[in-house]
Amino acid sequence: MLSKNEIKRIVSLHLSKFRKEQQRFLVECPKIIEEIVQTHASVIGIYATKEWISTTLAQKVIQEGITVEEIDSATLERISQLKTPNMVVAEMKMNNKPVVIDYQKPILALDSINDPGNLGTIIRTADWFGIQQIVCSENCVELYNSKVLQSTMGSFLRVRILYTNLQQWMISLPPEKSVFGAVMHGEDFYQTELPSSPIFLIGNESKGISTSLQALITKKITIPRIGGAESLNASMATAVILSDFSRRNR
Repeated sequence: MLSKNEIKRIVSLHLSKFRKEQQRFLVECPKIIEEIVQTHASVIGIYATKEWISTTLAQKVIQEGITVEEIDSATLERISQLKTPNMVVAEMKMNNKPVVIDYQKPILALDSINDPGNLGTIIRTADWFGIQQIVCSENCVELYNSKVLQSTMGSFLRVRILYTNLQQWMISLPPEKSVFGAVMHGEDFYQTELPSSPIFLIGNESKGISTSLQALITKKITIPRIGGAESLNASMATAVILSDFSRRNR
């Protein structure tokens, strides 16, 4: 049984300020918990209903030596960040290891992505197509936001994500690296020649790529529009670009 103070501390992790202070965050959903166990991520503890504790996955978690605290449905509702809580909440340590970018592999760069669902979907999409590293501008939505984590469906465990001053990072890129920026009016992406390890730059959902980054783009690319839609959102554009890049390199 969790004490009132412990419940209060866990609930505080709903806010970015306290996540940063405690260097901890919450993850929900049995499917994501399963991913966490498989990747041996840093789990501090799991809070779950009796129903979840009776599952095969729960027994595996206990065998791994992870602390599992039984809670009732009322407590689950208090500590959960979901409108409809789903049996289990895991408390995890933030990964503070320096993120090392491998310039010999493809990179996805994100400028000012504000929507948590978009960022989570982008991470999940990158994972699907084997893109293992993402560089985010400092004003992108926080990785440990609950909606971001939920949208990744566990992919945040496999993709390296660096938050940095994107302008300075692009200025300091090795001279042979090419940055392909997705814009409304650029070269037809399907006709663009790509190196084996490009950098794809995706801009903000409504404003696109920042003016300060425009001059640092090697080539502006556009997904050709056939129908009448005004634009693609950031996660959809990312999916199209990574899908075609993956197809070319199979």
